[in-house]
Amino acid sequence: MTAQQKLNNKLLNNLHICVGLDTDINKIPKHLLSAGNPVLEFNRIIIENTLDIAAAYKINFAFYEKDGPKGFENIIDTVKLIPAGTLIIADAKRGDIGNTAKMYAESVFNYFKFDSVTVNPYMGIDSVKPFLEYNDKITFILGLTSNPSAADFELKKMSSGNYLYQEVIRQINEWNAKGNCGVVFGATKFENLAGNFDMLKNLYTLLPGVGTQGGKLEDIVKLFGKKNYRNYLINVSRALIYADDSKNFAFATRKKLIEYNEIVSNILN
Repeated sequence: MTAQQKLNNKLLNNLHICVGLDTDINKIPKHLLSAGNPVLEFNRIIIENTLDIAAAYKINFAFYEKDGPKGFENIIDTVKLIPAGTLIIADAKRGDIGNTAKMYAESVFNYFKFDSVTVNPYMGIDSVKPFLEYNDKITFILGLTSNPSAADFELKKMSSGNYLYQEVIRQINEWNAKGNCGVVFGATKFENLAGNFDMLKNLYTLLPGVGTQGGKLEDIVKLFGKKNYRNYLINVSRALIYADDSKNFAFATRKKLIEYNEIVSNILN
């Protein structure tokens, strides 16, 4: 099953919330610290309690890479916990010259077995093309990100009169001949999203920033619903996985995800 098929199957059922596994051992419930592998045990419990109602999972490499070999093992083992029919995104933000990007693509898709990846296009097509050669995967390319300092570069005006992020999205559409491109657009940049919605065209859209960062779920869903556009994922990390720090944390996470899904369904229906 291709990444596109996995995601489309979820979207058809009005599932649009991606669970971000930004797992930090300093934030997980204390009772898990006695487990043999607290991080993996936390991920297992979160996945088992959200699998039937999550649209996808996003694993943030930084939270695992810091632990060296053990962290890489946890990435691999977390991927194995997620059934084959659910999209798994490597939030790795790779971006380097062609030969290096080729190796990054092989790592993410062939070694770690991800369906999708986030990529930084700053170095141009060289940094993106090796990922796009995997037709059955989805490459989410950074457009306008959710962080405040996105203004440093992404919101700079070009000589064309467009902002840099607008030029990037225009280019992503040109790269999307095989339907395997996506764009990352921060939910905290709602006015920019609404003002440039037509630029998304057929792109899969990954929207981080809802919850702790301040993006409004209702506003995003209403906008996409009004445009009758269904190819989007709203990522929620901390507000979901750390909804509770007691032994009932899995129940709290599931309850929160159900609430998010109900908001989406009520707006779309």
